[in-house]
Amino acid sequence: MQFKSEEITAALQGTKIVNDTDELTQDFDTIVVLEDTVFSSIKIGGSDVKGTYITTPATAVKAGAIIRPLTNQVFSGVQLTSGSIVIVI
Repeated sequence: MQFKSEEITAALQGTKIVNDTDELTQDFDTIVVLEDTVFSSIKIGGSDVKGTYITTPATAVKAGAIIRPLTNQVFSGVQLTSGSIVIVI
């Protein structure tokens, strides 16, 4: 599924707040970090790709960061160790 950038910005497909440590398995296009957050995993096609998007995965990503998948990809899941995020569907 591919979105136009204005659809992502407006969140026309909806959003979901993730604020626990349960794994969320759902296709989504963007991660917005709400507070300093440590990720257990960020998945594309079921494979953990967190190291592709975070150079030091054990360190918290700062509030306000926006993480988008590489061209023509969508995230397929996310799991947090701590913190909270919004996913843009």
